[in-house]
Amino acid sequence: MKIVIIGCGIVGASAAYCLAKQGIEVVIIDKVHDGKATSAGAGIVCPWGPSERGDDWYQLAKRGAAFYSSLIADLQKEEETDFGYKKTGALYISSLPEELDKIEKELKANKEEAPEIGEILRVNSEDARKLFPPLDEGLEAVFVSGGARVDGRLLQEALLRASQKNGAERIKGEAVLLHEEQRVTGVQVDGETILADAVIVAAGAWAPALLAPLGISLKMEPQRGQIAHIKLPGTDTSNWPVIIPESSHYMLAFDDSRVVAGATRETGSGFDYRKTAGGIHEVLSEALKVAPGLATGVLEDVRIGFRPMGPDALPVLGKVEPYEGLVLATGLGPSGLAMGPYIGTVAAALATNQPVEVDLSLCHPLR
Repeated sequence: MKIVIIGCGIVGASAAYCLAKQGIEVVIIDKVHDGKATSAGAGIVCPWGPSERGDDWYQLAKRGAAFYSSLIADLQKEEETDFGYKKTGALYISSLPEELDKIEKELKANKEEAPEIGEILRVNSEDARKLFPPLDEGLEAVFVSGGARVDGRLLQEALLRASQKNGAERIKGEAVLLHEEQRVTGVQVDGETILADAVIVAAGAWAPALLAPLGISLKMEPQRGQIAHIKLPGTDTSNWPVIIPESSHYMLAFDDSRVVAGATRETGSGFDYRKTAGGIHEVLSEALKVAPGLATGVLEDVRIGFRPMGPDALPVLGKVEPYEGLVLATGLGPSGLAMGPYIGTVAAALATNQPVEVDLSLCHPLR
């Protein structure tokens, strides 16, 4: 069996690794676009607290978080150690005790079916700053030991290397879908025809353009996100927890004295790849409001990614009628790194006609 995967972001890379491990012939094709969401992303893996995205999203995100433990173990067996994932714990922060009461209650209720949440602790402002020193003095928190952070670039490359170790082929270029009547038969890349039993389109926000020639219209658009990387020279940030405030802005730290603060959600941006004064101001203002101690840090980088935003909070995932041999896996929006690796394995199962453990009717690509 031969599977072609278009797009090597976190979903495509995960699908490729899953398939290659099974001995299936895999060809990964990717055009190196500026603004790939995975390349810009630094992600939070902690879906168990309050969310406006609904229970259907939570059920997928919960599976996505739980999947990381087996994925990391598999990568370590492949002698891949630079994958950017670490359980540092997470702090849900607020200045209002009653809000923290609600968060703590929901986390404890969710732990019954999600033991990977780990320990749940109420933390006063002093102890919160011991865990994340730049925090504002007026903020208290609920600490969740199972919370984790991940660097999208590093995890993507680790998955791709592991895929290639297991026989996958990686090609840089722009793919065009080939079809005969109502069956997708493969792709054409720079004039070369590659036939396949199935094609997984995991091309992020660029997926609609790929499918348009087949008469398939996706309700999906790019949403620009600008994310700031702040360096704190000489500071050991390796074990700082993820910061989850009441807004959509967040912070997480990495091993190289770096804190990531994100991110804007600029709907209607199109593929406008610019760092804007307004976007940078928004990200830094929100970060310093929560963690004023970051003010002396060095603004090292601002990355831009285009989130693939579907019609709702759920992924755009499944087989695409009326075509046989075509699987779509995109539309994860701001949840790409939280559930992307798991969604990749679901796409791999669909492409090989294996059963999946979740009801995908609500994720239908043409909804």
